[in-house]
Amino acid sequence: MSLKALLESLPIPIVQAPMAGASSPEMALAVSRAGGLGSVAAAAFTPDDIATAATLVRGGTDAPFNMNLLVNSSPAPESVDLDSALERLKPWYDELGAPLPERPNRFAIDFDAQFDALLKARPAVASFAFEMISSERVRALQAAGSYVVGTANTVAEAKAWAQVGADGICAQGMEAGGHRGNFITGIEESLVGTMALLATVRQAVDLPVIAAGGIMDGKAVAAVLAMGADAAQMGSAFLLADQAIVSPLHREAIRQAPDDPTGLTRAFSGRYARGLENRFMREMRAIEDDLPAYPVQNRLTQPLRSAAEKAGNPEMMSLWAGQAIKLAEAGDAGELVTRWWAEAKDAARALAARTGS
Repeated sequence: MSLKALLESLPIPIVQAPMAGASSPEMALAVSRAGGLGSVAAAAFTPDDIATAATLVRGGTDAPFNMNLLVNSSPAPESVDLDSALERLKPWYDELGAPLPERPNRFAIDFDAQFDALLKARPAVASFAFEMISSERVRALQAAGSYVVGTANTVAEAKAWAQVGADGICAQGMEAGGHRGNFITGIEESLVGTMALLATVRQAVDLPVIAAGGIMDGKAVAAVLAMGADAAQMGSAFLLADQAIVSPLHREAIRQAPDDPTGLTRAFSGRYARGLENRFMREMRAIEDDLPAYPVQNRLTQPLRSAAEKAGNPEMMSLWAGQAIKLAEAGDAGELVTRWWAEAKDAARALAARTGS
């Protein structure tokens, strides 16, 4: 079997996006049970966590599932840079009455150890974002029985993943919530809309393409399938799902979101991400270029975000969400997938009637 055949075999060609800190293994299980492809966001997982999550999903279904890692090879910063970064954050910590953290000993879980655990877990699909893995690691995963999917924000990135032997591409449009996956060009050059990115990636690489970004209902699923996507990836659409692990403050911010509520920021993590605009994003925007890269800034703001949540202050929390977040609905993740697929079928029938097909 190939990745294309696997995606074609899904009763529902919807991939639940892996969202670290928002989606759960239970969400992945519910989606795979419903006929889609559930995804375990393992970016913040220890090797033991990865093994446990794989066991949980496998224990509940024989259907395929995806596990995702964020590739990180950033070097440790100099002490003086850390001190400067902490000094920029001090007024925010002071406002919350929270202590400024000391210099961390580490900034993220060791990626090599995570990769080894992923290799042992042998999910049907292993997906990656932020940077690329080597062709040797791609082949190792394939030998273990996992198809490899690389996240691309541009055609050049899709081609790069194809060159290292990836089985498929997740084309992440600029509408998507959460972190951007760009790794070749800067943020401005990599902000391509989902429809344009899907069409140009399909033309450039002979690999299955999963379309992601701004897909919030069945009509959007039908649209990207009509354009040739092998599956539609939905992330923000699941943020109000029963199995989402976002905080009550985040859920309420989504429910109360104004029109056009999102913006891009690297203030929280050191890597650009799309979320609901708040005070921290706005006031930090002028100095964003001076902030340390992911995962350093991410580690330095973790206590701040936790303190803000405890204080009931969403203005200092990372409220990741996509551009069409106002379309998000609550419900069981599996039932949402089933509903969206029914909507997609209705949309396809309506289009066939309109075109006389």
